[in-house]
Amino acid sequence: MSKNIAILMGGYSSEYQISINSGNVVYNAIKEHYNCYRALILKEKWVCLDEHENEFLIDKSDFSITINKTKITFDCAFNTIHGTPGEDGHIQGYLSLLGIPQTSCNLYQSALTFNKRDLLSVLKPYGIDMATSIYYNKGQEINTRKIIDTVGLPCFVKANRAGSSFGVTKVYKEEDIKAAIDISLNEDSEVLIESFLNGTEVSVGVITYKGKVTVLPITEIVSETDFFDYQAKYEGKSQEITPARITQKQAQEVSKIAKYIYETLNMSGFSRSDFIFHNGKPHFIEMNTTPGLSKESILPQQAKEAGISLVELFSNSIDEALK
Repeated sequence: MSKNIAILMGGYSSEYQISINSGNVVYNAIKEHYNCYRALILKEKWVCLDEHENEFLIDKSDFSITINKTKITFDCAFNTIHGTPGEDGHIQGYLSLLGIPQTSCNLYQSALTFNKRDLLSVLKPYGIDMATSIYYNKGQEINTRKIIDTVGLPCFVKANRAGSSFGVTKVYKEEDIKAAIDISLNEDSEVLIESFLNGTEVSVGVITYKGKVTVLPITEIVSETDFFDYQAKYEGKSQEITPARITQKQAQEVSKIAKYIYETLNMSGFSRSDFIFHNGKPHFIEMNTTPGLSKESILPQQAKEAGISLVELFSNSIDEALK
């Protein structure tokens, strides 16, 4: 009998539409193989959509729906929510309490990786190279001189808990720092300010595939904008070249580090870690645990290069969750 799969999409952040796009790709890829329901998770409502876009209210007490007086429960949830509550541990904790398997990493790993500052702090003792950084919280005094003395110019001002480059500004002048912090505060109350790393940017997908931690072919990011911002990611203002145009030695080095981070954090499910080769060495930027899953997105590109189809990629994720 086919498994009932809830494909979680939407979310409460600025990334909700990107998440819906990812969820629909997963739905269309696997709907012939499972009983699939698109679970739209929004602040104002939790509903499941059938193939005709009819809405059925989700009972949050057990994550079930009722259609024609028949109660439907789910064997697994496929998580495609970018941002809160699907990428910060909230959904993971909720589903864990209900005993429903889900395809992304567990609660702790999800919360940790979504918090850029905490993740960098955890990885630093393991000898992972990264940018110099300084933190700011909403309501604190902004000391622009201290910021420049610590990270220099240009620098990046980032919302600490946000994705898709929402709340990120590249700053060249001291007088622009406060405005950049205000932009970040529109997304989160915590801000991460980092030194600029000059070099080739790459993204490394690491997944658990057929029971084995697997590093996918590396993607090189070449942005037409000043950095890999929202336009570059989603409006075609970048080249995403897979496999990356780096040396075999560089590829081996960054793959080893990405796999080491995945295993050190006891990760599961999908991950996409970003690095910049600064002064010849890969510097870790961040990890994304619910990456975009459209055909044009980086992780599916990497899987395709590795000979893994979307159906195989998504079905494997469900199989791993159900183990």
